[in-house]
Amino acid sequence: MDSQRSLLVIALAFVSLLLWQAWQADHAPKPATPAVTETSQAQNNSAELQLGNTSSSAQPTSAPAVAQQVKVRTDVLELVIDTKGGDIVDLKLPAFTLALGNPDPYQLMRKLNGFEYVAQSGLLADGPDDKRNSGRPVYSVAETNYQLAAGQNELVVPLTYLHNGLEVEKRYVFTAGKYDVRVEYSLKNTSDQTKLVQPYQHLVQTIEGGKTSSMMMPIYRGAAYSTSEKRYEKYDFEEMQETNLLSPTKGGWVAMLEHYFVAAWIPQKDADNQLYSLVSNGNGVIGARGPEVTIPAGESVTLTSVFYAGPKDQDHLANLADGLDLTVDYGFLWFISQPLFALLTLIQSLVTNWGVAIIIITLLIKGLMFPLTKVQYESQAKMRNLKPKMDEIQARYKDDRQKLGPAMMELYRKEKVNPMGGCLPMLIQMPIFLALYWVFVESVELRQAPFALWIQDLSVQDPYYVLPVLYGISMFVMQKLTPMTVTDPMQQKIMMWMPVMFSVFFLWFPSGLVLYWVVSNLISLAQMLYIYRGMEKKGLYSRA
Repeated sequence: MDSQRSLLVIALAFVSLLLWQAWQADHAPKPATPAVTETSQAQNNSAELQLGNTSSSAQPTSAPAVAQQVKVRTDVLELVIDTKGGDIVDLKLPAFTLALGNPDPYQLMRKLNGFEYVAQSGLLADGPDDKRNSGRPVYSVAETNYQLAAGQNELVVPLTYLHNGLEVEKRYVFTAGKYDVRVEYSLKNTSDQTKLVQPYQHLVQTIEGGKTSSMMMPIYRGAAYSTSEKRYEKYDFEEMQETNLLSPTKGGWVAMLEHYFVAAWIPQKDADNQLYSLVSNGNGVIGARGPEVTIPAGESVTLTSVFYAGPKDQDHLANLADGLDLTVDYGFLWFISQPLFALLTLIQSLVTNWGVAIIIITLLIKGLMFPLTKVQYESQAKMRNLKPKMDEIQARYKDDRQKLGPAMMELYRKEKVNPMGGCLPMLIQMPIFLALYWVFVESVELRQAPFALWIQDLSVQDPYYVLPVLYGISMFVMQKLTPMTVTDPMQQKIMMWMPVMFSVFFLWFPSGLVLYWVVSNLISLAQMLYIYRGMEKKGLYSRA
């Protein structure tokens, strides 16, 4: 096998990998989940009440109230809380515009036009959310508009409800500059009986009607969770439809993922929680249920959880909960992607331009790989010197394929040339290429990050396809400098068309990745010319 054939094999392997990943998303066998016990099924059925699927004839002990919409605005969040249940039914991220040229804030959560994506929480057992009681409580609020003032560090939004002698205050505590919100239940038992409550938190999203992905941009939309045994596990809507998730754990978290953004519930870390999922009326639900808490007569207790809705900021997510940073899913090459992203971030902090940072990291990678590159090009140069002899052998055995192969191998042995010598650097560079691919696809830092001129978003394809064309040209020039040693006519035609094939292939790639590959090819061309010139001076190579 020669270097051209190796390049073809690697290219086809890469395409096959993407196709395999796309197939896996739709057809791969799903991991087994625990069987649903009768008790657990009953607990999951109680969660359906929060979706509006179960009615109850029981009446609340507090005066009837009309549900209202409470608008809350901080420097990084704009959201709406429905006083029925105290649910978050709308959430925007003002720091992230919907798209280039569209100044509207990115809407992560909403409840409109047949699509629902909301965050719910409540109290079961003797709590006001249990199906044996009044269903979802309608909280009272002092105001319907809250805003974090300039210079203010914390904003508290209290919602109150009285239920059978249980005073409930549900508080949302917002902090300046943060996407994580502390959700507290302050409970006081004013009755003469012991009360038992069980907190739950879950995310609800309509399965159909969400954003789709393509082979080149495999955007995952679905759920994920973490337990004490599994730091990160995807649990997509198809799995939800097949079987309910039931997983006891210490701590843990549940989340819904949407490309660059994530919404997550993080229950109490020291509690014995149970993670669950269900599907109801076309909605997928994933949540966490805490242990039952006893509140003696006259006593008070406060229950706390954390809700996060925002960008997949790896450092911040890692500090919030173990494994939450893995929602930035770099795939099986995460151990390469993570240090590459850290290096890229460090460089960007110095040059303040992600495109320039990509160019610099490319220079560093190519510089580190130069010793292997030198071996590769020297091997290719020796192969080029052998081309007359190879042509002679090919002409001699053109009608006898069985003799052609051994004759070529004998020539390589006699001339002490390894036809595989050019493969190793490409094999090493391919994982780096794949790892960077996932960095550019998954890292929210590159979303709408400008480079220069027409490249104003490195996370999407080049709008004018200039970079893919430049890549094809650079690949064509490199091909001309590399000896064509394949003998099969079909392979020769494929190799000849590879620059065009790759240019078309890269049309849909993130422009940041194509920028990396264009710069990489230009550096390779410079290294190739430098190495060949040195070999010419030593009489080891001739371009003739």
